Parts: sequence; structure tokens; C-alpha cells
Amino acid sequence: MKDHGSFDLLVDAVRALDPRPRERQWVSLSFCVLDAVYSIGANYDKHVVPVVRRIADDFGIKVRAATPAAAKSIADPVPLDALLERYPDTDSLLAVANNRQNTSPRGGIHKADAVIRYAKILDHHGVQTLADGRAAIFDNPLIDQIDNELRSVPGEGASGVRRGHLWMLIGDENLIKPDRMVLWWLARNGFDVDAPTARTLLAEVAAALSVQCGRVVTPWEVDHGIWLAARLR
Repeated sequence: MKDHGSFDLLVDAVRALDPRPRERQWVSLSFCVLDAVYSIGANYDKHVVPVVRRIADDFGIKVRAATPAAAKSIADPVPLDALLERYPDTDSLLAVANNRQNTSPRGGIHKADAVIRYAKILDHHGVQTLADGRAAIFDNPLIDQIDNELRSVPGEGASGVRRGHLWMLIGDENLIKPDRMVLWWLARNGFDVDAPTARTLLAEVAAALSVQCGRVVTPWEVDHGIWLAARLR
């Protein structure tokens, strides 16, 4: 950890990014799984969003994202059992997703394969909808079981970034995904750290900003604000 003065400068730099509460959220757990898997090592706008759009279009879903409040009130339009019924294997999902990226350059599997594996694990534990996913976040024994199995799917990223991203997409405001862009931004601002250290650091930044701003600033807001700034680079 850097000295306290450096931390203060970091807090100031993050505050200058004007981190905001979550404005939009996927309306389906299936879309969250697709996002979590396809976003590792990929350009979000060029690869991730188009994949979600193609799957949503295949199901005839026009509204793919909504405000968090609205997303909670909408019945999940593509539960995981429906996703698995439509795409029972990797090839069937590849045909629609039209993205043949692998989870890693060496020894990886198709990201479509990872999506199917993720969906089967979650479905096996009774987590089929976005509402189920939100409930699982508060069930520590269940989420531990699920995480242990998700960890076995190749290509989860350093320090479980893919799993953290999934739960963050589902709605956990305290989980963050310090991916390569977030780590790059932190390094540019004097904190050349690994992912676990970044998680702790950004949580401390969120706590400091909460005091300064007079409202609760969540780790998700800090992480997302940094990610957006890094993406512009």
C-alpha cells in the first residue's frame, strides 16, 4: 500500500471521475452469464454487447436492460433452463452468438462452452432467474458451493475476475472486477497492484468517498467509474 498522501490523491482522482450509482442492468440472468464470460479479455462494445443482443433477438426480447428498479419488477425473460433448452451444446450457441473467442489463448475453451457450463452449474443449484441470483448472493453456503464449481470452468481470469463480474452484474454492489483496464488505471495513478489488493483498495476508496460525498458510494460505483475512464483510453 502506498503512503496516505498517495491514497488521498487516488481518492481525489476517483472523485473527479464522478462515479454514479448503477443506471442500467440486464433483465435476465442469461444475459449476465453471457456478459461475465464474454467480457474477459474482450472489447465490451465490439464483442460482448453484440453477443447479448444476438441471443436476446433469437428469443424475441426487445428490452435487454433496464433501470435496477425496473429490472427487479420484470420477470426474467430468458431463464437459464430456457437458455439450455434452446442451446443444449456449444455448437448451437456458437451458431447464434457468432463469436468464436476462447477463454484463453492457450488451452482455453470456446466462451460459448463456458457459458453452457456456467448455466448448467447455476441451474443445478436452482439459480435460474435474475431474482434467484439476487437471493443467492445472500445465501453464503449456496454461493460458496456455486463459486467452487464455477471456478473449475477454464478461463475465469486472475483472482476469479469472471465470477466476481457475474455476481456484480446480478446485483452485488460490494463485489468488483478489477480487470486489466482497472489495474492499468490504478497503475497510472500510482498503485501498481494485483487484483486482490485492488479489491481492498477500491473498497477503501469507496468508504472515503462516502464520507466526502455524504452518501453511500459503493465499490461497484468506484470500479465502474474507473473502468469507464480506462475504456475511453
